[in-house]
Amino acid sequence: MSRKDAIDSLFLKKPEPSVAPAAEKVAARVRTGAISAMGSSLQEMAEGAKAAARLQEQLASGDAVVSLDPSKIDGSTVADRLPTDIDPGFDQLVMSIAENGQQVPILVRPHPETAGRYQIAYGRRRLRAAANLGREVRAIVQTLSDNELVVAQGRENLDRADLSFIEKALFAKRLEDAGYDRATIIAALSTDKADLSRYISVARSIPENLASKIGPASRAGRARWVALAEGLARPKAMQAVESAMQTTEFKNADSDARFTLVFRLVAKTQPKPTPKLKSWSTPLGKKAARIEHGPGNTALIFDEKLVPAFGAFVAEQLDRLYERFMETTDQGGADQK
Repeated sequence: MSRKDAIDSLFLKKPEPSVAPAAEKVAARVRTGAISAMGSSLQEMAEGAKAAARLQEQLASGDAVVSLDPSKIDGSTVADRLPTDIDPGFDQLVMSIAENGQQVPILVRPHPETAGRYQIAYGRRRLRAAANLGREVRAIVQTLSDNELVVAQGRENLDRADLSFIEKALFAKRLEDAGYDRATIIAALSTDKADLSRYISVARSIPENLASKIGPASRAGRARWVALAEGLARPKAMQAVESAMQTTEFKNADSDARFTLVFRLVAKTQPKPTPKLKSWSTPLGKKAARIEHGPGNTALIFDEKLVPAFGAFVAEQLDRLYERFMETTDQGGADQK
């Protein structure tokens, strides 16, 4: 039996020989409609199977964006941000998501230890904003190893120029403390060995409690954080900083203002350099003057008891002495330039 005859036997009864031509036309239309309906059904099933396969591939590759309950998403194994009491940017993010929806999905992986839960790679602020608004968060789900997780975490923040220097430094230190090798940390921070060593050195020189209290301080660059790390090693510097952190001025300030307050306080603990001392003696061997060379100034102090009025005489000769000095520098040529 042919395929056509098999389909005909399912849906149609063969007309009796005595059936009129009009009845034959009706039977033909019925047969055509039945075959068309069956074909449409098979096509829909095939398309549904393809769509399911595409969805499965998207979920496997992490290309699909799904909606998740924020309470089912846990933090990463290594934190990369510092908390801040005053964060106008976060308030603006909440307003933007409330008005326009979440435009950029976060990245999560299935929790390696707890079924039905997830672990975030990046997008903590968007996750927190969604939780504050009481709505689900849009997320890409990818299967990531621990190394892939921290690399994705670091790269996303760097691409958005979102981490401050101290946050990068603390992230590097935490990754090292967690046992990640230098190659993975370098990949996560998109840096080199020399810069990574500086990051970790600064992070280990500044107590994490102090860094957390100050916050990200996005306007303070590497040079000032390095200077602060060096300054904290001075005697009594940390004691002064701990006292300052208890003040109302510090508590009410934003992150950058807190850094500036601490930085200036630590700078004051730098000891003043001891001036270099020389003496001038008269031809008779009496030490009649003391010469002090300090940073940015030189002082000449006469002993009025040994050479009375000589200081006033030298002061009167300053114009002539300066002219002699200029003549000497002109004669010195390139050596003085």
